Amino acid sequence: MLAAVYGPREPQPKHISLPYRAILRCRYHMAPFSTHERKSPAPTRREIELSKVIREALEPIVISEMFPRASIDIFIEVLNADGGTRTTSITAASLALADAGIPMRDLVAGCAVGKADGVIIVDLCDIEDKEGEADVPMAMMPQLKRFTLLQMDGNLTKEEFNKIIELGINAIMKIYNLQKQALREKYLKIREEVLSGNNNRR
Repeated sequence: MLAAVYGPREPQPKHISLPYRAILRCRYHMAPFSTHERKSPAPTRREIELSKVIREALEPIVISEMFPRASIDIFIEVLNADGGTRTTSITAASLALADAGIPMRDLVAGCAVGKADGVIIVDLCDIEDKEGEADVPMAMMPQLKRFTLLQMDGNLTKEEFNKIIELGINAIMKIYNLQKQALREKYLKIREEVLSGNNNRR
């Protein structure tokens, strides 16, 4: 999964801009070689739908009112579609927004939990997703304790659903810590390189 962020910048066409906040645009695309059967590079209805789902899951974290009449564009390229691409896309795009310096209320982390062969499973693979009895992709802002995505496909009892939510939140917290660790390690490395470069000039 690759995620890139461009902006804030002037939107094109200009008439889509908003006077009081930036607009967030998202393009989710699956590479032709990302699935078992080679797919057409043209956008599919599913990709258009997931672009909307991912955008709506990310909008709550961006402090968009700081950039009126601007756009922030997110591009996501799926290289290997082995289940859970929407939640992985949200997680990767959240990191890309933070890395791009976009002001944010929190990171968003996502995970898919479901049921296959009567067993509750965290982070379903492609076969478990397609052949299983239920799939519940979710994403949340852990620090603010707010869900930004919660969908369900299949049938679950109330007890199974509650268990899935509990396992999903636990998995999201682990991913959230990994997100923060990845950002911290990157900027500590940059800091060390800058300090090392300054010392070499002396």
